Amino acid sequence: MKITYRKFEEKDLETFIEMRIRQLREEGATEDFDLKPALRDYYKRHLADGTYVSWLAVDSDAGNKIVGTSGMYFVEKPPYFSCPSGKIGLLSSMFTDPNYRRLGIASELLDRVVKEARAYGCGTVQITASDMGVLLYTNYGFIKNGNFMQFKL
Repeated sequence: MKITYRKFEEKDLETFIEMRIRQLREEGATEDFDLKPALRDYYKRHLADGTYVSWLAVDSDAGNKIVGTSGMYFVEKPPYFSCPSGKIGLLSSMFTDPNYRRLGIASELLDRVVKEARAYGCGTVQITASDMGVLLYTNYGFIKNGNFMQFKL
């Protein structure tokens, strides 16, 4: 197996969406409706305006099969003391095919999208981590913040 890394492009969209849905299901999502049109619209718009970036892990020996995904959304809030730029990277879509886990793929993908956030001018990167991902993120240097709350509309 030969793993290479490259940036996500619109030509990868359908495979990326399938992997995103696999990730959501693995994390426990049980809703039963077609999320693909909304995901397709979202990724196309945000790839075009530069507020979304992703790196992919590809197995060259398996016909350039995408085996890992990552994603970073860029948002801006009013500046605050711990983030004077107000620019925040929201990490999402971190997923590795189960057959390729424990090979360092997620760590490499994480490092690449964090570098993208730094280059964009973000002062912080945030994530809502799955139980499986907590070790990856804490090993990288993320600090757990118990203040995250959500209100569903």
